[in-house]
Amino acid sequence: MTKKIFSNQYLLLFFRIVLSFVFIYSGYIKIIDASGFSDSISNYKLLPDFSINFLAITLPWIELIPGLLLLFGISIKENAFLINFLLLIFIIAVAISLIKGLDIDCGCFGTSGGTKVGVTKLIENSIMVVMGILLMIFNSELFLLKKD
Repeated sequence: MTKKIFSNQYLLLFFRIVLSFVFIYSGYIKIIDASGFSDSISNYKLLPDFSINFLAITLPWIELIPGLLLLFGISIKENAFLINFLLLIFIIAVAISLIKGLDIDCGCFGTSGGTKVGVTKLIENSIMVVMGILLMIFNSELFLLKKD
């Protein structure tokens, strides 16, 4: 019964749309404010200074492109994997920041997001990982631009 629920094509389409819009919006906002996003990355105090600007320029595109491809149904399992990989990195970064006791904005939606790192952000990202895993396992076959 549980498998039948999670393999429901309308539920999978919903997950695909949610993940797509989150990553498209997130990537777009960071692209238009790369400087602000660079500051957000720096606030985590996880990376050497020389790598921050490169990451601020490239990471938004790595979010935007799989988000667009997922939305249009192109290589769903592969793009869901990429999104899950990013989410796991984000979960680790937020968890480390929580352990360090940092009171910073997550930078998830650029500087305009205003969401602090915290347990809520860990839960949100974990829920999205579950959505991505279900897309990788069952695939979404509705409204595809290109069939795999």
